[in-house]
Amino acid sequence: MNRPPHPQLLHFLTAYDPGVADLALALREIVLQEAPDASESIYQTYTVAIWFGYSGKMKDMFCYIATNARHVNLGFPRGAELPDPHRVLEGEGKTMRHIKFASERDLARPFLSRYIRAAMDQVADSAPGTGQTVVKSFPKAPSRKKSKPRPRKRLTAR
Repeated sequence: MNRPPHPQLLHFLTAYDPGVADLALALREIVLQEAPDASESIYQTYTVAIWFGYSGKMKDMFCYIATNARHVNLGFPRGAELPDPHRVLEGEGKTMRHIKFASERDLARPFLSRYIRAAMDQVADSAPGTGQTVVKSFPKAPSRKKSKPRPRKRLTAR
C-alpha cells in the first residue's frame, strides 16, 4: 500500500534541512510498510511528530517519528518494555525509548522492522486501523495582554 504524505506534512517539513525531511519521509514509509492500515496523527509544535496507531487515540499509538535539527527519532511509547537485543534503544525515562537516525544509511538496519512489529504487538488489542491521517498544528500561544503596572511600594529607611 502506497500512502502519499499529507500535503500539510510536506509543508511542515520545509522548516528542516532537506536531508532531515527526506529521512523522516523514508522512515514513515518503513512504518507504513509494516502497518499499512495504521492511522497517523501529524503534530507540529516545536518539532514535527508523526504518531502511528490504530484508533487515533494516544493510548493505541505504537510508534512515532520526531524531527530534530540534525536527525530523526523513531520512538516507542512503551519502548522500555521492548526487547532490545541490538542495544539501539535510547532514553532513560520510565516508559519511552527511541532509535536515532542521522542518515538514510541508518534505515538499512535489518532489525528495524522487528522493533516496529514488536511495538505493534504491544497494542494488538486496539481497534483495527483506518489508515486515516489527522493533522494537528499548534501555533504559538497568543501573547498575553499587558496588565496595568502595579504601583510600587515605596521603601522607607528605618
